[in-house]
Amino acid sequence: MNNYDSLQHVRGESQFIDDLIVPENTLFASVFYSPSAHGIIKSIYLSQARNLEGVKGIFTSSDIPGQNQIGGIVQDEELLAADKVMFAGQPVAIIAASDQRTAVKARNKIQIEIDELPVITGAREAYNKGELIIPPRIFSCGNIETAWDKCDVIVEGEAESGAQEHIYLETQGALAIPAEGGGIKVYSSTQAPTAVQRTVARVLNLPMHKVEVDVLRLGGGFGGKEDQANSWAALAALAASRLNEPVKLILSRQEDMLMTGKRHPYSSDFKIGLTNDGKIIAYEVTFYQNAGASADLSPAILDRTLFHTTNSYYIPNVKATGLCCRTNLPPNTAFRGFGGPQAMFVLESAIYKAAEKMGIEPIEIQKINLLSEGDEFPYSQRAINCHARSCWENLDKKYNYAGIQKRIAAYNLENTISKKGFAIMPVCFGISFTNTFMNQASALVHIYSDGSVGISTGAVEMGQGVNEKIRQVASTILSINSDRIKIESSNTTRAANTSPTAASSAADLNGKAVELACRDLIERLKKTSSEILNVKEHNLVEIKEEHVFYKNIKTGIGWDELINKAFLKRVSLSSQAHYSTPGIYFDKDKSKGKAFSYYSYGTAVIEITLDCMLGKYEIDSVKIMHDFGKSLVPAVDRRQAESALIQGIGWMTIEEILFSKKGQLMTNALSTYKVPDIQFTPKEIEVNFLENSYNPMGIFNSKAIGEPPLMYGIGVYFALTNAMKSFRPDKQFSFSAPLTPEKILLSLYSNIKEPAIP
Repeated sequence: MNNYDSLQHVRGESQFIDDLIVPENTLFASVFYSPSAHGIIKSIYLSQARNLEGVKGIFTSSDIPGQNQIGGIVQDEELLAADKVMFAGQPVAIIAASDQRTAVKARNKIQIEIDELPVITGAREAYNKGELIIPPRIFSCGNIETAWDKCDVIVEGEAESGAQEHIYLETQGALAIPAEGGGIKVYSSTQAPTAVQRTVARVLNLPMHKVEVDVLRLGGGFGGKEDQANSWAALAALAASRLNEPVKLILSRQEDMLMTGKRHPYSSDFKIGLTNDGKIIAYEVTFYQNAGASADLSPAILDRTLFHTTNSYYIPNVKATGLCCRTNLPPNTAFRGFGGPQAMFVLESAIYKAAEKMGIEPIEIQKINLLSEGDEFPYSQRAINCHARSCWENLDKKYNYAGIQKRIAAYNLENTISKKGFAIMPVCFGISFTNTFMNQASALVHIYSDGSVGISTGAVEMGQGVNEKIRQVASTILSINSDRIKIESSNTTRAANTSPTAASSAADLNGKAVELACRDLIERLKKTSSEILNVKEHNLVEIKEEHVFYKNIKTGIGWDELINKAFLKRVSLSSQAHYSTPGIYFDKDKSKGKAFSYYSYGTAVIEITLDCMLGKYEIDSVKIMHDFGKSLVPAVDRRQAESALIQGIGWMTIEEILFSKKGQLMTNALSTYKVPDIQFTPKEIEVNFLENSYNPMGIFNSKAIGEPPLMYGIGVYFALTNAMKSFRPDKQFSFSAPLTPEKILLSLYSNIKEPAIP
């Protein structure tokens, strides 16, 4: 694989927002944000900052020509706080200056007076005070009330999963340049060019056609640039519009961490009922989602949590309640998995506790309840082309679960302080946007007269390899070398009304649109070829390996000659196509429907070693059997699976975000917020492709890969818990992630008390 983007990255030649050559008169921006988490703005003093040499303008909410509103699903988020602040880090003003240092200096001279109001940081507290962003959402099936009588074993408990910082390599940023006729062009680090276009148009009171948004690539996104890129683009555009000068806004790492939302922390209550043989009969769960100060994407994320309530298991009686709770933290947002991981962690916790009560291993409950073909999810969709059991059985056949368990049991008998742990993590993840209308994409394909090809779609390359997959689609359909193909930047003028590059759907949606456009071009070229060859049966003409074939015999017409002659014959060498995923729908009033195009399945087996004196641990191995369908680009898919796994492990183990009771972020730098590094990486990662899997709903029978493998990281949590249980079999451990070394020590030794958070 000769991946253009990978080569550019390695050479250091890839361009991001901060690398763009800017116009000579470009100004640099800094954002003044609220130091308080909740309060009424009494006054703001700007004169000292405005009088600073080099400051060209300072703008507050009163300077916005359109709406001071950037909320998407719910209109509850101001671009610049007007009268009230809702979280520490909320933008209040934007400063534009001749250089970055002056902009920051001016920001530091701004003073603000705020009447403090009570601060809410926890989801349960918010719920108890009636702070819900949307009404409760409920997914259910069967009859949960009568099902409990059929259960031999019933357990209840709580599970807590923490926030997670995106830590994309490229921080949030935008470059806004005024355009002719009162328009504006914005270079944005966003996963959603159309969302930025729509937001900038709303703030500046412009029609969308006067706002052009261009995205060459991102230095990582992970969901953090799906909606939250909107505000930084809109702020840069506001300053540029008011000053009629280009304005560049790039957040520093600490600013990014302070002002942006994270993965949603969840606090959940569960109740699970089983028969004596381990069959799950009933499951009831309430998810308290910490949304932060405004909705952002929280309602959609909560929906996906509900969709994934039962993970890879069939449960006949379910009631899942989702509560979207408003707190005084930065608005939490999309993160790889989009609410699915939080749901899966709760169910695995419930299974673990049930197994503990029944005196059996969780693996016994997991295996007996795995999805089978045709099983129904709580929202009525059925598991078709289901590979949950195939992944489990093939992984067991390859690695022998029973043998691993015996080996670990023997190690733990021989070692007093060092203990090993083992866990299995099955995954079932739905592929599609759960808002049906978002499942659409368009593509524009140009074949130039020299035979080279340019492709424009709404897909944004952010390190996940979507450009390479689209290039492979075009290369296959047109039967030309991929070196001939250039993937253009994502631009709202060339590809309008696009959906975000999210939900693991970019390659499916945009790849299908490219396929349609390329097939249209091929049909035209086959007709042209038949005219050149002077034959009537153009259906017997093929274009293969950059040559024209007739009746499967290679002719003397090559790709370059064909394209040139088609051009001279005035044949259109451009095609635009639109694709929308067929057969999906969802009734939000009934919470029923076919929400997903298909499901991605897989199973992982995890082994860890824990030092029970120090709380330190090593991840010995993660071995995965994953359903990739017929992989479009195996090298890209394997890389995605490995990186998602590491991110999931980080969320479950060492990535701990802490806020003070006053809503101040305490883990506000990479010195205090730990992410997995090379030393933390599992010693062994094996990603196996499930054989003989085909997916007619995916591009070329492939399956999406971006998000599903993240959930394998949940297994590391339970492998650690098993090791702890081997050391202290008498203890009942709570379910609270991330399971940091400090938490392990606090759990193992009851005489150590958790330090109070100021």
